[in-house]
Amino acid sequence: MDFEENSGILLTAVNFSADRHRPQRRKDTLKSPYINHPIEVAELLWRVGGIRDQAVLLAAVLHDTIEDTETTPEEIRNLFGEDVLGIVLECTDDKSLPYLDRKRLQIETAPHKSEKAKLVKLADKICNIHDLNQSPPRWWPKIQKQEYLLWSEKVVAGLRGVNQALEALYDQELAAGKKILQTK
Repeated sequence: MDFEENSGILLTAVNFSADRHRPQRRKDTLKSPYINHPIEVAELLWRVGGIRDQAVLLAAVLHDTIEDTETTPEEIRNLFGEDVLGIVLECTDDKSLPYLDRKRLQIETAPHKSEKAKLVKLADKICNIHDLNQSPPRWWPKIQKQEYLLWSEKVVAGLRGVNQALEALYDQELAAGKKILQTK
């Protein structure tokens, strides 16, 4: 595919994701528009991870649409193909399960994900930790932030071996988060 075709499908995914996440806000102090997050995940994969795989970048932009909006798997399949849908589904929590079960399953399933899904999950965790470090939810007590960092470490342990640059950045963000919480 040439630049125009690749750019067009990526812009279609960004537009689709923006439309689906339109009413949502992040939990950060600024209550940022939710769409910033999937765009940051995709950009991080490109810039830091050196990822040029179109399906991975599309899945990064779309990774929360099924989980957090009314988007159906069929919509993703019809618009972006089976490969992208597969990655998105691997990154999607089953919201019918209790919160703690979903968190436990992320740890348990991480090592068994495809390489492409591991890349998206790793970039997602990096962005989440970065946001927690820079603009945490005001209502989260210190213990909740510490628990999130520890949980993310367990998830990322199962994702390792997929991209050294991303793993190094995760380690930096994690260390920064721990340092911030030690000083508070």
